[in-house]
This record gives sequence, structure tokens and C-alpha cells, in this order.
Amino acid sequence: MKQNLYDDPQFFNMYKTLRDSKITYNDFIEQPAMRRLLPEVEGLTIADLGCGFGDLALYLVENGAQQVVGVDLSENMLQHAKKHERIQYVRSSMEDIEFEHNQFDLIVSSLAFHYVEDFEALIQRITKWMKPNGYLVFSTEHPVILAHKSQSGWIRDANEQPLYWPMDNYGEEGERSQFWGIDGVIKYHRKLSTLVNTLIRHGLVIQEIDEPEATKEGLVKMPRMVNERKRPSFIVIKAKRMVTEQ
Repeated sequence: MKQNLYDDPQFFNMYKTLRDSKITYNDFIEQPAMRRLLPEVEGLTIADLGCGFGDLALYLVENGAQQVVGVDLSENMLQHAKKHERIQYVRSSMEDIEFEHNQFDLIVSSLAFHYVEDFEALIQRITKWMKPNGYLVFSTEHPVILAHKSQSGWIRDANEQPLYWPMDNYGEEGERSQFWGIDGVIKYHRKLSTLVNTLIRHGLVIQEIDEPEATKEGLVKMPRMVNERKRPSFIVIKAKRMVTEQ
């Protein structure tokens, strides 16, 4: 059974209030890095897996994408998603959705893959959907964030200032449960080598990896983001399905 957090009213209202503020780690760390790693999107057919409110999908069509198919399991998210004539939204999990082989020039996913239990199967499916020389650009929570089984957060000093991030259980991949608005939010920890080697096994060539820090604006509006220097919250990966000419 796939977890559908965003149709839980308490969680959804918390999350929507946070994103509506436009003062988040997404705005000042993850999305700037995602957008920087994108290829030229003019004329491309794109899938956005775990599209949420459709912010990235809208950005893509506003920058010339021919069509974006946004996929999300949450009815609440899709009801509030950004509308555009070149965006089609589909309610489904990324594990269950079916697309044609070689359908997309680019597949993107913003902070959704860490909710997927079987990463190997997901990448196998994604690779089939990508056109030859197509791209995959995705972000996920960094392995150092999800490694510790307690998910208890920063070790702090007497003044509650972050000292360091606890690092343990890194080699024990699998389910992690944490409090984020509600108890029992399930994510999946994977080693960095697992993320990279899974892509390689399925014929994708890594073009760039980013462990982004905050933008200058982010450091002004959210000074605590300076702690990204102590440990990164996210990792963003760009890969290409290379096809060798015969």
C-alpha cells in the first residue's frame, strides 16, 4: 500500500501553508538546483513524476516545453495544481502509471523518489519511457539526512544551535519513519552508491550531481540555511540515456 500523505487533511494543510509562504528549502535550495541542471526544454515532451502543485510543470511549459504530463497520487495536490493548456495531470503513483516506450524527451521528479520503496524497479520503468538521448533530472533527500534510524535531527548545544548532524546506520538501507507535521511519515534511505549505480545499470550516463546550498536570497530570508554547509539536505542528479550509433 503506497503512502498518500497529501490526502491526509492535517498534513496537506500544513504542507500547503508552508509552500504558499514561498520561504522554504524548496524555493531557495532544491528548485534553483533542479532548474539549473535541466537541459534546454524548448519543444520537449516531459513527464513530471510526483508533480505536486505543478510549479515545476508550469515552469517547464513557460520555458517552451511542448507538453508536460504531471503524475501525482494525491487528489488534493492535483486539485490545486497549476493549470495550463500544455499540462496534463494524471492521478496515479509513479510505480503504477503506464507510458509508452520512448515517449519522453525529459523526465523530472522533485523530492519524490525517497517515498518509493523499489528504486530499481522505478528506474527500470523510467528508462523505458525515455527517448534515446533523453534526460532524467531528479532531486531526493540526501542519504545523510535519511541514514540515521532515529530521524531525530540535529545534535544541538545548550542554546539550541545546531552542532552536528548524527551519522549512523548509513549502510542499512530501507524504511525510515519520521515526524513531519504528522507522525509516521515513511521515506526510504538509499546510499549514494545505490542511487548512482542503479542509474548506470539501466544504461543512464551521469552528467552532473549537485548537493546544493542556499541561494543568497535564501540566506537572507532563512539564515538557518547556513547549516547546509554542515550537511546537505538534498542531492540532485542529471543523467542521460545515451544511444551509441551502430
